[in-house]
Amino acid sequence: MPLPAILQNNLRVPVVGSPLFIVSSPELVIAQCKAGVVGSFPALNARPQPVLDEWLTRINTELEEYKITNPDAIIAPYAVNQICHSSNDRLMEDMETCVKHKAPIIITSLRSPVEVVEAAHSYGGLVYHDVINVRHAKKAAEIGVDGLILVCAGAGGHAGTLSPFALVREVKQWFDGTILVSGAVGDGYCVAAALAMGADLAYMGTRFIPTKEANADSGYKDMLVEAAADDIVYSSLFTGVHGNYLKPSIAAAGLNPDDLPEADKSKMNFGSGGNMKTKAWRDIWGSGQGIGSIEKIESVETLVARLQHEYQDAVVSLTSRA
Repeated sequence: MPLPAILQNNLRVPVVGSPLFIVSSPELVIAQCKAGVVGSFPALNARPQPVLDEWLTRINTELEEYKITNPDAIIAPYAVNQICHSSNDRLMEDMETCVKHKAPIIITSLRSPVEVVEAAHSYGGLVYHDVINVRHAKKAAEIGVDGLILVCAGAGGHAGTLSPFALVREVKQWFDGTILVSGAVGDGYCVAAALAMGADLAYMGTRFIPTKEANADSGYKDMLVEAAADDIVYSSLFTGVHGNYLKPSIAAAGLNPDDLPEADKSKMNFGSGGNMKTKAWRDIWGSGQGIGSIEKIESVETLVARLQHEYQDAVVSLTSRA
């Protein structure tokens, strides 16, 4: 479908930077938006809760000032991720803050509550919900979300197991909203491939971690530069939900990445960060499979410029061959 008005002519590359727990801060979000891709962050990154108001004030102010001083620049909107799980006792208070600041896009995860959709739609905001299968996608569509983020095999964090070729094509049979696809999207060629199969936007997270603006440990960034797809393990141990993590970080925490037990899903807790003393995201580092093309740590602007070149090159190549 055509992109919503807020995204038309406001993207250098059809990319949404996915919200990264701990890593996504105002510095990263603002840099992404200034570079021309949607920047996002989990509301829970702003701690304690009143800090969320400070973050949104800063993001809105700096982006507005940048628009004034750079009238010809392509500046993307931002998104706030809301974890809709029973352990997140901040959810509605955080949504009140988002309504106050009229956050352009709300990304919902784990559950798609009607009250979040109603709150965002009250001021014209969009709601994109991430799903790993068709059953979850249909539940979200029924309550009126504006878009579905199809989190497919190979994505960083809490990823699904379905191929994007299967999930995108099946969802497009009945959903006419915006479709975003996630799963090993590591460069501009992958972005073009996502659109070629029918998605409207690519959802890219891991690739933005080894950037200068990301709030990530230097060891984490270095590990992403050095690692490849074979260094990823899929486990539910750390949060109760299956996700993709870097094997070297698991080994560094004193665990055997090739022999991890299953977690008790009933003890899943996003308020405290997980089930174990060793925490996901803080000690155990998430990563998607599309890390083979990461060669160095660089600025967001440099990265997006290259994504744009790769994307355009892929489109030209595909068109000529077609």
